[in-house]
Amino acid sequence: MDMTLFDLIRNYKSLSISGMCKNAGKTTALNTLINSSPDKEILALTSIGRDGEKTDTVTKTQKPDIYIREGSLFATAEQLLKFCDVTKEILDTTHISTPLGSVVLVRALSDGYVQLAGPSIIVQLVDISPYFWALGADRLIIDGSVGRKTLCTKLLADATILCTGASFSQSMEETILETQHTCRILMTPELPMLKSQISPIVPDTKYVILGKEKICLPDGAALHEHLKQTANPNYLYIEGALTDRFLDLLMRSGYPKGLTIVTHDASRLLISSDNLCKLNAIGGALGVLESINLAAITINPFSAYGQHYNSMEFKEKMTAAVPVPVLNVLEC
Repeated sequence: MDMTLFDLIRNYKSLSISGMCKNAGKTTALNTLINSSPDKEILALTSIGRDGEKTDTVTKTQKPDIYIREGSLFATAEQLLKFCDVTKEILDTTHISTPLGSVVLVRALSDGYVQLAGPSIIVQLVDISPYFWALGADRLIIDGSVGRKTLCTKLLADATILCTGASFSQSMEETILETQHTCRILMTPELPMLKSQISPIVPDTKYVILGKEKICLPDGAALHEHLKQTANPNYLYIEGALTDRFLDLLMRSGYPKGLTIVTHDASRLLISSDNLCKLNAIGGALGVLESINLAAITINPFSAYGQHYNSMEFKEKMTAAVPVPVLNVLEC
């Protein structure tokens, strides 16, 4: 029997939902999980962007409503409470500000529709999670925004779902290739043997070179010289993000043979598929200190711009391209 989306995330207490593009099906995935969860399970919900409104403010297309059951917890902006038709118990008002007012924590005392607009900064989302657990939540689901890989970090959620669809591109091939690349980045292998060598990191350190010796650098001013002078550098740890610009400079300046670039987790790997291919071609590799659990990829063959995909073909080709389960939740 085919597994459902809820089957794939059942063992995770916290979950983020990320999208390759607008109208990729994030809200549909969220609703599927809400409807599939056991009746006695207390769900906690929030969003890093506005969600649950009837019309997308950018594409002007209709969006799915979010319908929750009695007992659910949610965090949203004050100005959106008037659009939530559940009977509400305001549990707390946070000091987190949004363009729609402060974020409030609410318990639903009846079934009904809600609109979500939680914190826009990851550290604020991390701060909210303990409130939900203290209030008795069994599972937390965070609906993310477009292209925010930072939502996938384990600092925020135990696992993530990636949503993709025809709104990304008129070309199915392009959508599949870019989704495949994102999947490959999110599944960058963990290197646990490095944790003790790098953590805790020396204060004010931005880069760590590991070879026969360990070199900690406060900035990248002399990084290339240190890489050239270090005998057989095996790893370069970057405290921040790896960007295309930085990787271009590194490869053009003489990339050390066999060097693996390491970040804390894959949410900080902000590089294109072209640059990843170039890196692999010269013998370079990527690694992370903390892996990300990519639980599933959901697909939406319908485009907000009118260029739809064949549903069966899309699913078959995406399944062949990625090593994680692929679901069209509307067909499950």
